[in-house]
Amino acid sequence: MDNTASTELRGIAKRLLAERHSLPLSIALHLIPGALIVAVYLLLAEPFVLRMGIPVFAGWAIALTLVLFPLMAGLYWLGRRRNGRFSLRGVLHYTDKPLPRGKLLAMAVPLFLWMMVLSTALIPLDGFVFDHFFTWVPFAEAGGSATTYIEGNGRSAMLITLVVCLPLTGISLPLIEEFYFRGFLMPRIAHLGKGAPVLSTVLFSLYHFWAPWTFLSKLIFFFPGPWFVWKEKDIRLSIGMHVGSTAFSTVGGIAALALNLI
Repeated sequence: MDNTASTELRGIAKRLLAERHSLPLSIALHLIPGALIVAVYLLLAEPFVLRMGIPVFAGWAIALTLVLFPLMAGLYWLGRRRNGRFSLRGVLHYTDKPLPRGKLLAMAVPLFLWMMVLSTALIPLDGFVFDHFFTWVPFAEAGGSATTYIEGNGRSAMLITLVVCLPLTGISLPLIEEFYFRGFLMPRIAHLGKGAPVLSTVLFSLYHFWAPWTFLSKLIFFFPGPWFVWKEKDIRLSIGMHVGSTAFSTVGGIAALALNLI
């Protein structure tokens, strides 16, 4: 940032764009979006989808969209305050693409496979934690199964919901999460050294207040993404792992439903 731009930053923008975030600020910035998503879901999205008779999964997609898209707009607002135009330069880090294409692919594919395999293998753990500790949650049709939020409305409703939500929950929303959590927040706790990707993983797992029973499994299958982004300074690694797995899982669910495989 040049001297002119830095003198123009005031108040919240200056604090958010600082090279370091305090631990309390970082914790708040990680967890507040998750609390907002739950609030929007309970107050607006769940009543809407239940009244319309569509899968509850659509309610979570609505809540995530209503929180994460404005969050992304906020990053661009910070960019405008910093750069004088809508740009993410200096707002996001780990975006300089230091890894050559071959090494990026060689690392991203195993990360993608790790998340796909482990997230599936740990579903029984999610079910166990839900059944023993989280049956009290007030979310409609909550459960430890990976498909609970989309069941109960018939095959056609499930298929349409997945197709409509693919651009959102399958691609754009996890991409925004990567920009925000790995590109904006994690670099600003980099002074913690190896603790930065650990804390990023823990807080990102906690941020999913709508599925707290998945906290342990997320710690396990998600940690390599933040770790290698921190180590290699290339956000494309966690984007490939996270967005790749959500998109692939959603497309796989659509294909399975369309072919009557489930």
